[in-house]
Amino acid sequence: MHGASYSNVKKLYYSDEWPASWKLSYNYDLLEVYGAETAKGYSNAYDNRRKHTLELISKVAAPGAKVLDVAAAQGNFSIALAELGYEVTWNDLREDLAEYTRLKQDRGVIHYVPGNILDLSLDEKFDVVLIAEVIEHVAHPDDFLRLVTSLAKPGGHIVMSTPNGGYVLNKLPRFTDCPDPGRFEDVQFQPNSDGHIFLLHVDEVELLARSAGLVTEEIRLFSNPLTNGHLKLGALLKLLPAGLVSQLEAATNSLPLYLQKKMHTGMVVLLAKGA
Repeated sequence: MHGASYSNVKKLYYSDEWPASWKLSYNYDLLEVYGAETAKGYSNAYDNRRKHTLELISKVAAPGAKVLDVAAAQGNFSIALAELGYEVTWNDLREDLAEYTRLKQDRGVIHYVPGNILDLSLDEKFDVVLIAEVIEHVAHPDDFLRLVTSLAKPGGHIVMSTPNGGYVLNKLPRFTDCPDPGRFEDVQFQPNSDGHIFLLHVDEVELLARSAGLVTEEIRLFSNPLTNGHLKLGALLKLLPAGLVSQLEAATNSLPLYLQKKMHTGMVVLLAKGA
């Protein structure tokens, strides 16, 4: 499932002189875009997320459209979208990752606007706002989604990827069951899975979308335990042909929705803003 490195990312080579955020980002780049085989489950899940995310964006916006990539980190989605012809605005709290992303960019248009998206005042609106693996890191996902909606043009779209809260191994609380999400404000915005606060369930996504004035146009669930190397299945990934893993992933994607909610680790959602 995970193949050669992506052509739209220039190869960087590790340096001990890099800042800590670059070193951490490089470890993820090895798995996400440079083709390392050391954690195949993670790489498979990333490939699926990338595929579904780019497909949904291309479904609603043609090249040339303006895309805001919120909390874009090391910029791999920004770079991919820029190469596809979109005019991309990269945003992240960690300003130093802007230069790291620039070093990897080969072509296309990317504007760099670092800072906390909750505090920035952006002058323009966007055809698509991408929030990839972000909403699970905020204490108030309802307020966050309303803010993101305000950044989209009338008739624009939000594309959101996030871990699936209904996955059988998820132990984190439902947002809708939390009486005081404000108690998580001091720990929000932390990177990586250690910073996850709530993992949203499908019904919660639809509820939050309606509250933000959005229409849920499509939800895709993906990456079963084998694909993702969960339930001690990671060792099998080293033995099974990638084609067979992909076939089994396709098979679980065709299961009834109630089973998909239990079996899949991730989701990508397409949300539409009214005209």
